[in-house]
Amino acid sequence: MNYQLAREQMIKRQIIGRGIKNPRLLEALQTVPRHLFVPKRERGHAYADSPLPIGEGQTISQPYIVAYMTELLNLQGDETVLEIGTGSGYQAAILGELAAEIHTIERHEKLARTAQKLLAQLGYHNIHVHQGDGTLGLPEFAPYAAVMVTAAAPTVPRPLLEQLEDGGKLLMPVGEHFAQVLELWQRQGENFTTHKITPVAFVPLLGKYGLES
Repeated sequence: MNYQLAREQMIKRQIIGRGIKNPRLLEALQTVPRHLFVPKRERGHAYADSPLPIGEGQTISQPYIVAYMTELLNLQGDETVLEIGTGSGYQAAILGELAAEIHTIERHEKLARTAQKLLAQLGYHNIHVHQGDGTLGLPEFAPYAAVMVTAAAPTVPRPLLEQLEDGGKLLMPVGEHFAQVLELWQRQGENFTTHKITPVAFVPLLGKYGLES
């Protein structure tokens, strides 16, 4: 399979075709080899317009959703970003192309190890994978210019909001199992504004401030 051609077609049809035209984001999508972030048995579908299973009951998000959520953060290149739900590491790699420092938390130890190894092999020295409860965030590296949560809960975990810098943004699917709304929060001092973006369907966010396992 010609993965480069498949990646180019993905960007043209699924990303640009749906209105995303940010040059830095498109370059990141072209740079990151998505097929390496899925199990070998799924590589023929790596650039398809759908999520794919990656093990441990988790998925790699549909390419458009990755692009859409990333675009909403409007990263400029100098930010420190926190991602909750590393999964395969693909979203972290995209963020790593666009921001200065990425900290990403994965609950499942096996997925965290696999993602860390692959990201290191691909040369992403600005991406740091942590294994643990993502709902707690990582206060030791806060504040963050952006927090992206790639799993859903009924409410946004308070620790994640508290770890935002002033003016920082948090993006997260909020709602019940596989029926949520993507919400964009922004910190303004000790206050937060929120905007409901679009209906989405993500796996549950497990942890102390999410859904208990």
